[in-house]
Amino acid sequence: MTLADLRKRVIFQNSVDVWIESCQEAGADWDNIPEYTRFISHLKENRLNLRAFNLCAHEAGATEKKKTDFAEALRATNDPNAAVHTIKLNDAALDTIQKFHQQRAT
Repeated sequence: MTLADLRKRVIFQNSVDVWIESCQEAGADWDNIPEYTRFISHLKENRLNLRAFNLCAHEAGATEKKKTDFAEALRATNDPNAAVHTIKLNDAALDTIQKFHQQRAT
């Protein structure tokens, strides 16, 4: 699935699912907590409208242990950028999300 596909399913999505899809599109590993926190920092710096969201492990996809473990590790982290947010997947948001990986690749 791509970010565009995610957008077609629902316009608001949690940041963990957005992170995973964006990493898969970019060919990057998504289970890296420090990289996720840099991603959230990037979104905030680019003034993306983020809303706090409590993601339960079962909502992260309990059948996917790696994803569940990632959500639990985020919850245990003290970094405010490790929080989960809802993101409105409009054109500007998708552009900002994709720029994160483009910047990391250079």
